[in-house]
Amino acid sequence: MAKSPISTFILLQAVFCLVFLPVSFSDDKLIQSTCKKTPFPDLCVSTLKADPKSSTADVAGLAHIAADGVNAKATPTLNQIKGLLKSAKDPKLHKALEDCVSKYEAIVTADIPVAIEAIVKGNPKFAVTSATDAANEAQSCERGFTDPPKSPISDSNKLVHDLSLVLESIASLLL
Repeated sequence: MAKSPISTFILLQAVFCLVFLPVSFSDDKLIQSTCKKTPFPDLCVSTLKADPKSSTADVAGLAHIAADGVNAKATPTLNQIKGLLKSAKDPKLHKALEDCVSKYEAIVTADIPVAIEAIVKGNPKFAVTSATDAANEAQSCERGFTDPPKSPISDSNKLVHDLSLVLESIASLLL
């Protein structure tokens, strides 16, 4: 007996649901369980889920996505610092911003690219070290401001720092 196109379509939909729905649930569970092992679980989940590739990623893929997330926040922060530097009249502020430029250039040109390469090549130890360096650079930038004690980029520094620690934690799971 020949099947009608409608019954074939329904059968295909049922197979699709049975095959692919459990995968998306298990991937969500991987994101949740991975992020619970980081110091900032909510930030981790929101960062990972913002990238559609996270739904099919393994832990190494999640680490790569976290590294991309650090880069996505550090790059505009570097540009913001450069913009502030152009208009800074106060010598202390100017010096602090100059120091931050070098720290963020290290994050964007060295720390995160090294972390990504280490993840891709299966060398998580270097990813952990680079993520730690990136967190320390952002924190060091913030500490460079003394008058006032809070920098004009405090929120960005905190976000880059916290995301770097998320990356560090996820990369540590690969050790």
